[in-house]
Amino acid sequence: MEVLPIHPEIEAYLKRHRLEKKFSKQTRLLRQNIHHPSLAVELLEPRHLRFFSFRVDRKYRAIFIFHNRGTIEIIDVNNHYQ
Repeated sequence: MEVLPIHPEIEAYLKRHRLEKKFSKQTRLLRQNIHHPSLAVELLEPRHLRFFSFRVDRKYRAIFIFHNRGTIEIIDVNNHYQ
């Protein structure tokens, strides 16, 4: 699967929270196998909107959507507990 380049604001957020390395590893796994256990991919509520998330680490998750032909766009990274 192809993952589209992330928005500069998301890059800044990853840098601010020192998540670049973890994010890079998890997106590599996402490209290779979306069902990899360490990603913990979830379909978010409300399900009809088709927003998904994957784990960056225990505290942070990335929100993404699917585009045509299996392209993934990561639209946010946030603290899962806030």
